[in-house]
Amino acid sequence: MTGEAVSIPLFDSFPVSARLFDVRQQRSIDRQALAEQIARCAVRIAAQTGDKEGPVVIAEEDASEMLATIFAAWAAGRCAVVVNPGLSADEQQNVIGHTGAVAWYGTIRCGFENPTEHTGAQLTALQLDEPALVLMTSDTTGVPKGIVHTLRSLQARVALNVASIGAAPLQRSLCVLPMFFGHGLIGNCLTPLAAGGTLYLWCSPGIQELPALSGTIDTHRITFMSSVPSFWKLAMRMSKPPESPPGRVHIGSAPLSIEQWRAIAQWIGTDNVYNMFGMTETANWIGGGKLADADGRDGYVGEIWGGRFAVLDDDGAVRDSGRGEVLVQSPSIMQGYLNAPEKTAEAFAGGWFRTGDIGAVGEAGGLTLVGRIKSEINRAGIKIQAEEIDMLLERHPAIDEACAFGIDDPASGEVVAAAIVLSKGAAADTQAIRQWCRDRVRSEAVPAVLYLLDEIPRNDRGKIVRSQVRSVAQEQEQTS
Repeated sequence: MTGEAVSIPLFDSFPVSARLFDVRQQRSIDRQALAEQIARCAVRIAAQTGDKEGPVVIAEEDASEMLATIFAAWAAGRCAVVVNPGLSADEQQNVIGHTGAVAWYGTIRCGFENPTEHTGAQLTALQLDEPALVLMTSDTTGVPKGIVHTLRSLQARVALNVASIGAAPLQRSLCVLPMFFGHGLIGNCLTPLAAGGTLYLWCSPGIQELPALSGTIDTHRITFMSSVPSFWKLAMRMSKPPESPPGRVHIGSAPLSIEQWRAIAQWIGTDNVYNMFGMTETANWIGGGKLADADGRDGYVGEIWGGRFAVLDDDGAVRDSGRGEVLVQSPSIMQGYLNAPEKTAEAFAGGWFRTGDIGAVGEAGGLTLVGRIKSEINRAGIKIQAEEIDMLLERHPAIDEACAFGIDDPASGEVVAAAIVLSKGAAADTQAIRQWCRDRVRSEAVPAVLYLLDEIPRNDRGKIVRSQVRSVAQEQEQTS
């Protein structure tokens, strides 16, 4: 293959100005150098996998290597299963067993051996409608839930992102999220590169690194960045505000209260801050609402970026506006769940993708999210959204973070409970907090139990898993 041009799906459409900059290594990689790196890796993948059928797993610890290997897999005609590099041996074995992967790129802990390389392998790039990317969105110790995207759905999402954001804000983008997360890979990496920008890779900065955030933004004159609410909470505590704020900032992948939205905007130094709506199933962002347009509303995420929003009401009717389960039609919807045809079928209703979110679509098409169906608390037939209680509790001056959930109750079936993390120096007066809640919400929504935690547990993508938080809180109570 030496000297021959290698076809690199998606990458070939990126402008010549696209390039990477590794913040930790202070290393710049232009488009030509990156293309050469991808081509070399594609030849290696083809030589190792040969005529074996199956995807390859990509779990490189180095961010630029991770990105190059994903493109290389596509150039070699392979679907890329992108996972956390830190998976244990058992988790790695579980991923291989579930996906049928024929090779693993990254540190192997489970005893799996990559196939022997053979010379003369031919490179045949993936076609648009072949499975191209699998991202895991559930525990890799159980039955992994893999979401499958084609090059067509990825291409559509990236193009819609660039059209909705504009190329100019994406010219100097900072990625602080892991790449095995759709928000990080598709939104923070593929989108800026497709706009011809410079992608500054600083994936998953640790606690010791976060004080350098403002300096990183200022030094590299960052124009765009996006992360999850928990990242911004840490950033505001551990770093001073940047002197030269990015022109555009996104917040997504978890519920966002209007108070936190405003606090982030004030800290970062721009009102051009968007609350984003998206899922791995929709190839990350599918819409976003600007702070100035929120009109004081929690959960406002604006209009859809290519496609349609609708709601499925309590009577099972699909409506263009109103309240119910949020439905989506978009060219960026997943192909399906890996090896799970029944789950895939359940995720769709009459040509609409069922998001599992409860929201309200206005007459003009703007969407305001209320909560998740699976986190809904049913107190004697009265439905309470856990996210509503999260955001209520986080308005209390003594509470830094909160996570609400239902617990069993012999009289009501379920009652509201919540784990809370107190602000530094705050006193633990749970009765006073519950009384504060009574003054602000209906009685059935007031938490019956408050658990005090040092921190709210999160998964490797920075998301809160309510069932895990409930288990940790109740276990701590039993041992205290």
